[in-house]
Amino acid sequence: QVQLVESGGGLVQAGDSLRLSCAASGRTFRSYTMGWFRQAPGKERTFVAAIGWRGGITSYADSVKGRFTISRDNPKNTVYLQMDSLKPEDTAVYYCAATSGVVTTTPGRYDFWGQGTQVTVSS
Repeated sequence: QVQLVESGGGLVQAGDSLRLSCAASGRTFRSYTMGWFRQAPGKERTFVAAIGWRGGITSYADSVKGRFTISRDNPKNTVYLQMDSLKPEDTAVYYCAATSGVVTTTPGRYDFWGQGTQVTVSS
């Protein structure tokens, strides 16, 4: 069992940066692939980024490539999402998720989810 708690969301202006954090419980954190997803009002939850258990493999949605960076600190049981050059269309609730499988963009393949953190980008 893995419990995930996101933090770092907030209200920012277009062009600003935010760093989201996801703290995980459990000694097996380092064995999980971690992902970030987001859900805007009235829309489905969509993939943002993912990172393999050793951090060597990453994947990004086309909409965030070059602006967002996912990273992890296994000794601290934490995964991060650095978000730069934010746009109003990045406004959403951001969720952290964990899977025992390989890096994947499919929400259904993630076993554990956090409660989400709101990111709002004003124009």
